[in-house]
Amino acid sequence: MRRIGRMLAVVATLVFAGRLSAATPEANDWPVWRGPQSNGIAQPNQKVPVQWSATKSVIWKTKIPGRGHSSPTVVGSRIFLATADEQRQQQGVLALDRQTGEQVWITEVSSGGFPKQHKKNTQATATIACDGERLFTTFHNHEQITIACLSLDGDILWKKSAGRFHPQLYEYGYAPSPILYGDTVIVAADYEKGGWIAALDRNTGDEVWKTKRPSLLSFSSPVVANVAGREQLLISGCMLISSYDPKTGQPLWDVQATTMATCGTIVWDGDLVFASGGYPKPETVAVKADGSKQIVWTNNQKCYEQSMIVAGGHVYCINDTGIAYCWRGSDGEEMWKERLSGPVSASPVLVGDTIYQSNEKGTTYVFKANPEKYEQVGMNQLGDESFASPAICGDRIYLRVAENTGNNRQEYLYCLGE
Repeated sequence: MRRIGRMLAVVATLVFAGRLSAATPEANDWPVWRGPQSNGIAQPNQKVPVQWSATKSVIWKTKIPGRGHSSPTVVGSRIFLATADEQRQQQGVLALDRQTGEQVWITEVSSGGFPKQHKKNTQATATIACDGERLFTTFHNHEQITIACLSLDGDILWKKSAGRFHPQLYEYGYAPSPILYGDTVIVAADYEKGGWIAALDRNTGDEVWKTKRPSLLSFSSPVVANVAGREQLLISGCMLISSYDPKTGQPLWDVQATTMATCGTIVWDGDLVFASGGYPKPETVAVKADGSKQIVWTNNQKCYEQSMIVAGGHVYCINDTGIAYCWRGSDGEEMWKERLSGPVSASPVLVGDTIYQSNEKGTTYVFKANPEKYEQVGMNQLGDESFASPAICGDRIYLRVAENTGNNRQEYLYCLGE
């Protein structure tokens, strides 16, 4: 296994804790961005807390070296995170023991070539995808998107450039997470000099297909959903909601909706898909996914960096200014709204009938997916900075936060449980 000698100061203390056998992700895992169904919906009937603090309901707390917004990827006995040492310009993947939080290994994937980026973004924002045997991670460096495949023990199996990515008009960095479909890993990169979406063979990294995207900057992760009677590869951004055949990359349909730049991942219900954007104008929209290009409803709310949740035919979110909304999915009628606090970057997770949503200041609101009224059951504070979305699986909440003291910033991963 390849180890990093100088990636971060703490790496020198790493002790290899044994090899991890391959296993297909199970119901109590969180293998990809937005969880096992790629829509932020966790397994129901979990016993997870709705109230916690830095001392209450904490199973363990572990320091995370470097900086990143990637959400925890939880498979088998391990938790995987992307992280970056921005001072040394090193990007890598680290593994933690799921039961204890102890660091098992860390592997450097890329070094040098860091781009300029927005102060809220990081050089390790994309969430790792795991197929039970391998890890797939993407980083922006050297004016390209580097994708690497690692074993569960941290060995790099292959590493390639998925394509060029060098925004110049808006140097905000990179955000989309890789997704898995069939034998491929799919990666997206939208920017003004020629965006693209591509599928690579998971075994070799060879390109299976690549499709040109509009020459506009956006940041959303793609998702494959079975909607309107077929599997569709969906992505918002570039003034469009777009659908592709995930097997071939061929366009199925698109409709002019949302705005130029979006960050959230599309959610769906029946034959409707829902997306929101934030630049240069705010808009949330529902579109028929049957190819008719019918815009069912739209409003002027802005869920820019965060995704939304669909439950029981209703769409839930906390917008950028910290106002929680519930809209009826079929026609967009506002069921209720409640002023909380923002701004918000993390995406929500639904467990049973309960939604968990963190804001950027480390406050996690816990409320019911109840279309009748806003029903809060918890408001919890961890650290003072929270951008990564939680993973909730196996009766545990895994939450990546940071604590700032003067000029010192330290990230932690918390494991919360009853």
